[in-house]
Amino acid sequence: MSHGPLISHFPSGDTLRSRSVSDVVLTGTLDVPAPAQRLLADWDREIASQLSLEPGDVEALPLARARARWPDYRLCVQAVSDWTLALGLPGVLASADVALMACRGARYHHDGMQYGGAAFCNLFVSEDKGLDLHFPHAGLRIPLRRGTAVVFDTGQPHGVIQRGSPGFDAADFAHGKDCNQVFLTWELPIEDAHVARALRIDFDVASPASARPDEEQLMRNGAPAVVCPESGRWLDAG
Repeated sequence: MSHGPLISHFPSGDTLRSRSVSDVVLTGTLDVPAPAQRLLADWDREIASQLSLEPGDVEALPLARARARWPDYRLCVQAVSDWTLALGLPGVLASADVALMACRGARYHHDGMQYGGAAFCNLFVSEDKGLDLHFPHAGLRIPLRRGTAVVFDTGQPHGVIQRGSPGFDAADFAHGKDCNQVFLTWELPIEDAHVARALRIDFDVASPASARPDEEQLMRNGAPAVVCPESGRWLDAG
């Protein structure tokens, strides 16, 4: 889907470098064991008492504590490592930052203002709760279930919405509904040659005469790129 000139300006060493934004989404379903019931209960308590997730929120869970109670964590990591290797991404997880996240759906957004130098690799460990990961500009809806894995450009707008819904609606995630999703996420360096090749990223694409931001930014048609949180469509600047 065409979305006009879209350029990510991201930190590279002491400078800002420019790059294209990829519509490529790599996805698979991996065979990973279900987390133990006591770990699921721990996550439920943490989400309810500490995160207080509202519809559309995405927040971090304490990974170190989870790993202490998650003997199969290493099997999850190994499954993702094997999968990314098969995609032509050798060794990318070994040095990547990893976090444990929870979401109650997710409003459409991009992460190009904080993570322009990365691609995300996510592994969902919750069961199917009737939700899809939606990339509106790629025309892709991915059912979320245990073992769903994705690699995508952080500048690519995405949201987590109810299956069958045309967009994000907070009413679909009302209190009392079991719709929280827990996932592991890794930050893969976009300048890694294997990552750039897999996502078909082009570097140094900003013309000398184009508008240049002073800090990390996703630019569309020369202005900061803004996504409609309900539909995922680009909003015109101003």
